Amino acid sequence: MSAQSVEVHAESSHMEVDPLPDWVIPPPGGFTADDFLRMRGLPRHTELIDGSLVFVSPQEQWHSSVMRLLEDELDEQAPEEFRAVREMAVKLAKRQAPEPDVMVIIAEAFKPKISSTHYLPKDVVLAVEVVSPESEDRDRETKPRKYEAAGIRHYWRVEHDEGRTVAYVYELDPATSKYALTGIHHETLKVTVPFDIEIDLTAVGQRRRRR
Repeated sequence: MSAQSVEVHAESSHMEVDPLPDWVIPPPGGFTADDFLRMRGLPRHTELIDGSLVFVSPQEQWHSSVMRLLEDELDEQAPEEFRAVREMAVKLAKRQAPEPDVMVIIAEAFKPKISSTHYLPKDVVLAVEVVSPESEDRDRETKPRKYEAAGIRHYWRVEHDEGRTVAYVYELDPATSKYALTGIHHETLKVTVPFDIEIDLTAVGQRRRRR
């Protein structure tokens, strides 16, 4: 199929689709993370996975509300040596630069006054993905494999299940270098690693009271 034109056939109709811009098409072997991090003008929240650009659909209100709650609570509850951040790329490997929805990073890597565009795996203590319909396969399978291969010790996957917010908590098993499920949390997410955390999952979408 030519990169200059794409044709879609649906039943008996025939529809012409606008040509894709040249920068969407990866070079032989795929884009490198360095290529990706130098790109400007990409749609918000574009990721690099296996050398290809991944574009994210507009977020639902639940997705945005969960990210806000997790970032706020994690940053407030974290010890001084950690900070919580949202929607920043992580350069995991030569052709891998995903963007976790929320992360806990070491405080030394948090430099808001410097035009940093990404973090490194050594900076990341916890990666969190909030699952949307279009990201389900990436968040359940592809991205956890990339995070564990990079040695990120803690991973959470948060899902919307019949009106409830459910958090699946994983920790890296040093014997296998794979994530092991350590808990499924429904109304309250309460863990002791990477630090003591307690989050009311029923508070998604509610205005937070100042403490």
